[in-house]
Amino acid sequence: MDLANIPVLSLEADRDDLPARIGESFRTFGFAMIRDHGIDQDLIDRAWALTREFFALPEETKRAYHLAGKAGARGYTPFRTEVAKGATEKDLKEFWHVGRDLPEGSPLADSMPPNIWPGEVEGFEETFKTLFARFDAVGAEILSAIAVHLGLDPRWFDPAIDDGNSVLRLLHYPPVAEGAGGAIRAGAHEDINLITLLLGAEEAGLELLSKDGEWLSVAPPEGAMVINIGDMLQRLTNNVLPSTTHRVRNPEGERASYSRYSMPFFLHLRSDFPFVTLPQCISADNPDQYPDVITADDYLQERLREIGLKY
Repeated sequence: MDLANIPVLSLEADRDDLPARIGESFRTFGFAMIRDHGIDQDLIDRAWALTREFFALPEETKRAYHLAGKAGARGYTPFRTEVAKGATEKDLKEFWHVGRDLPEGSPLADSMPPNIWPGEVEGFEETFKTLFARFDAVGAEILSAIAVHLGLDPRWFDPAIDDGNSVLRLLHYPPVAEGAGGAIRAGAHEDINLITLLLGAEEAGLELLSKDGEWLSVAPPEGAMVINIGDMLQRLTNNVLPSTTHRVRNPEGERASYSRYSMPFFLHLRSDFPFVTLPQCISADNPDQYPDVITADDYLQERLREIGLKY
């Protein structure tokens, strides 16, 4: 398996030319890597430990936090529930979702339910509220660089993501048992949201599909974060910034007996944000491919049905 040659950029040292460099990386791969992102390593280490502790709980304990009818928006989603769009086999994973805490009386409350927290894991709520806020801040910095790259005001995205429907997902891929058939840890898919920020996993497996149709391994160096474009940003930019297909393949040999943990932050727009294609991304060679105006929540609900989280 060849390695994707994605440059590792510094959020600090490369700040002045970050818009151009991250834009080039996104246009080439749909992915970027960022170090010096400012999220404290102690916080990250604590989050990994609590993630492992939660998923080690008995199945019946975890299922008590599964909220039927909420499309996995908060709390626990059991193993083999989600399916990649267009796939037939459900993914070999279970996960927990942490969302944004809205102010009382928010008009967005209907699309963003309150968080729930597992009482069995000490420090869980405090740790993941803090980590959510740090991801949120780093994501806004990345979007500011993207805005400049697109010829927009550096703060163009700020009102679009204010109280956005972002989600921090704690993922557990259990050891792969014999008889999994054609199922893999995460089938080939594109993310729904604007951008995804991903802390590196100890176990390998993340792969992107290159423009040449070749699967390439994505392996961030220690301390770096993977950023990838989601379908919402692809739509907003009229496909100028592509949402790249990626997957998590099954391990082979001895590694099949190991769990894999991952922690993506799916940065979303406000639920009531209307999709209007950016004029900067429309040209004679690239006419508007998304003339219909829909809200971010309409788009999200449509995609949740496609991946089996909503019926």
